[in-house]
Amino acid sequence: MRARLDHLVCWVSDQLLSLQFYEQVVGLPGVRADQFRHGTAPFPSVRISPDTILDLMSYDAMRGVDEGTGVRGSAGHPLNHFCLAVNEEDFDALQVRLKRHDVEVTGTRTNSFGARGIAPETIYFPDPDGNVIEVRYYE
Repeated sequence: MRARLDHLVCWVSDQLLSLQFYEQVVGLPGVRADQFRHGTAPFPSVRISPDTILDLMSYDAMRGVDEGTGVRGSAGHPLNHFCLAVNEEDFDALQVRLKRHDVEVTGTRTNSFGARGIAPETIYFPDPDGNVIEVRYYE
């Protein structure tokens, strides 16, 4: 079987704040952002790659049944972190944006194993809801 990651869902307390963070700090483009702002989409997303998006779902949806899917709440398992792979130039630019927005880098690693082998550098930082994001680059 050949599979690709379609989307991830992060529970967030303030969807607009999270959308702003992922767009302006992390640098990911919004998906259905304007529709969400105008009340015609139930949640916003950001694009990670041509094939993958990150949905920013309200904690309120976690507590009840999502009318769109019929899924109740969360699987009940916390997510340790998710990792984004970028090129080295974007990695450096992200660190500048994190500093400019006073987002603390909470961890770093070198020579870390991932889906494409060994990454020379990785950083970890939280989003506004404490979801941990790892960003790395490969040579």
